[in-house]
Amino acid sequence: MGKAAEYLVASFCILITQGRLNVSTSMVDDEGVDLVFHQSEGTATLAVQIKARMLSGSAAGRGRFLANVRSETFTARKDLAMLFVAVDDEQGRLDTAWLVPSAAFQERVGAATGQNKYRFSASLKAGTQDRWAPYRLEPLELPGAILHFLDELESSDR
Repeated sequence: MGKAAEYLVASFCILITQGRLNVSTSMVDDEGVDLVFHQSEGTATLAVQIKARMLSGSAAGRGRFLANVRSETFTARKDLAMLFVAVDDEQGRLDTAWLVPSAAFQERVGAATGQNKYRFSASLKAGTQDRWAPYRLEPLELPGAILHFLDELESSDR
């Protein structure tokens, strides 16, 4: 289901931007990168690690989005973002997303657990003001947020 969600995110972003965003996938995800976004007219790339959860899952049923990120595959850098995405698996569509720059993720998540994992926990309830609220996006906002991230990377490379 995770790979299907990754392709859903990629396809959605390409379609909504009418091809302005392009996406590459990793053949091996040992480094924690699932998708690499770039603009058709630019040179900057944004590596994205995706953690998808289905709305039919037990945590979502309790109004929470929970995910673990392995510390072995996570290293904060300016061109890496974490994308946590809730998928409506009955409707086959994106529901809620959090696009978190990796440095902000590292700063807000704190220390890894005893199992060498970082824990992401956010409310799925609309209007919630938890620590992840600044990164929360509705599906149609996601492609624009990625384009904005790429524009910032592009301008910082000049």
